[in-house]
Amino acid sequence: MKILLRSPLAITLIAVAFVAASVIAYRQLTATSPEQQYRLQAAEIGDISQMVSANGTINPVSVVSVGTQVSGRVKKIYADHNSEVHKGQILLELDAEVLEAQLRQTEANLQSATASLELNTANEARIRDLFTQEFVSRQELDAAVQAKKVSEAQFQSAKAQIERDRANLAYSIVRSPVSGVVIDRQVEVGQTVASSFQTPTLFKIAQDLSKMQIDASFAEADIGSIRVDQTVNFNVDAFPDKSFKGVVRMVRLNPTIQQNVVTYNVVIAVDNPEQILLPGMTAYVSITVAERKDVLLTPNAALRYKPANGSEQKRGEANGKKPKRDAFSGKVYVLENGKPAMRNVTLGITDNRNTEIVEGELKTGEQIIVGETQSTDNKPSGPSPMRMRF
Repeated sequence: MKILLRSPLAITLIAVAFVAASVIAYRQLTATSPEQQYRLQAAEIGDISQMVSANGTINPVSVVSVGTQVSGRVKKIYADHNSEVHKGQILLELDAEVLEAQLRQTEANLQSATASLELNTANEARIRDLFTQEFVSRQELDAAVQAKKVSEAQFQSAKAQIERDRANLAYSIVRSPVSGVVIDRQVEVGQTVASSFQTPTLFKIAQDLSKMQIDASFAEADIGSIRVDQTVNFNVDAFPDKSFKGVVRMVRLNPTIQQNVVTYNVVIAVDNPEQILLPGMTAYVSITVAERKDVLLTPNAALRYKPANGSEQKRGEANGKKPKRDAFSGKVYVLENGKPAMRNVTLGITDNRNTEIVEGELKTGEQIIVGETQSTDNKPSGPSPMRMRF
């Protein structure tokens, strides 16, 4: 017996048996259970809301641009940024020396036209009287009548010029057309404003800052879900911890196209009683377009999961055809007999974290695979089996 134990063959057999036992023991110790290999989450019943989001700009509902209809140098300014003004209140006064001189000239022209009209009227009456006595010809009477008509036209023209110059002189004093708050002033004292083909803007007045609106651009893929009177939630950077509400007032039909991307402007009405929302603020808008209560939900990560080759549980198919796929169908995998098993499902709305399961093979409580803790193609990491040297 001692001779057999000392023979090379016996020693080799013992060594091989020891190595095999070590490998088996190591694999048993380091083997990973299916529950540890996959990240699982139960299919649960819950509520879900689908929202569409966009950025927008807060603006007053009505902004009036105040300009001037005459040219001149700014003499005085009576309103500034943030000034509350009333309808008819003086905002600005232009130097009116040139306008006053024009008015005096047209007044003199009117006096001259009046005198000419009086003279030609009296002359026409005398000529008509002489014509009845046959002391003058018809031609002389016609000339007198014509002279009177010309004088009447010149008189009316002079009157119109006076009305024009008086109106221009009145326009040298710029008044507020509405009651509101001045949100912009674009002129300084001493500046010359020129009114030509385009009236220059001197002030911008917001009529009521307690009523604001958001102009937000939504993608064409989302615009079909937006309706008038839908409730809107939004935030602004100035108040990061405060949430505001609004209501969709209008979906404008005119699209904006930039680099082949189509967007539509959605106007959202906002109450601003505290007037803490200021013109120009950026609003981060979310509109709830669909809600579901007590429905079966699956994580979106489960819809993106695909098992590694060879790890999927094989399922028999009677007709040999692949399951029908469309925009509203998908598949998830559950753990069955230690391997991923596919479940075909019909999808509903999503909140970008979970998706509604409208119908399909998935059941409440099943453990859905949302990912893997480690790759099934690689061997578990850890110390290598002990090697023996002889």
